[in-house]
Amino acid sequence: MPVAIITGASKGLGRALAEALAARGWDLVLDARTPQVLAGTAAALAAHGTRVTALPGDVADPAHRSELVAAAWRLGGVDLLVNNASALGVEPLTRLDGLPLDGFRRALEVNVVAALGLVQEALPLLRASEAGTVIAVSSDAAAEAYETWGGYGASKAALDHLAAVLGEEEPRLRVWAVDPGDMATDLYAAAVPEDREPRPRPSGVVPAFLRLLDERPPSGRYGAPALLEGL
Repeated sequence: MPVAIITGASKGLGRALAEALAARGWDLVLDARTPQVLAGTAAALAAHGTRVTALPGDVADPAHRSELVAAAWRLGGVDLLVNNASALGVEPLTRLDGLPLDGFRRALEVNVVAALGLVQEALPLLRASEAGTVIAVSSDAAAEAYETWGGYGASKAALDHLAAVLGEEEPRLRVWAVDPGDMATDLYAAAVPEDREPRPRPSGVVPAFLRLLDERPPSGRYGAPALLEGL
């Protein structure tokens, strides 16, 4: 069975994608910072009959990243790495003139540095896979200027660029930066708590990711709304 590492997988988009892959028979290595929530997610996904390894921890910790890749190796390798774990930097979001620099550093550490570190750890196994794939979960804030989203958006723009360069440097892999669009997630609620507008559930976005895995287009940046057209 193919093996995927998914960070930030206890809830939201990470859990929804993990559930879809488990239903397809994928073995999974899941990461999140809250042990109890992650354990509940792992138990639910294991009901599909696949092997699920849940490792709570912080992706900013190099030792934790090594544990994730080692767990995937024990399952058979790494066919897919999904860098989904994200940090806002400050909650709720604020204008750049009030953005705490320590918070901005945290966003860069989680969203960019840790993502690259995990790619570096997993790269030998990804290269050995017949269909090695890296997905960087991006944001429209990486490409558009929205008030208060500057720090988070800058970190996602950096992640997009890393993904683009990785795609050039590793032509045998597929490397996709994917903007999932608006979703009803805890991250968005923490970012803009006063926004009560209804938003799509993460499960509604997952078919866009599955389409990428099924069709395997060239490495690049993709938006979920466009991928969902015609499905």
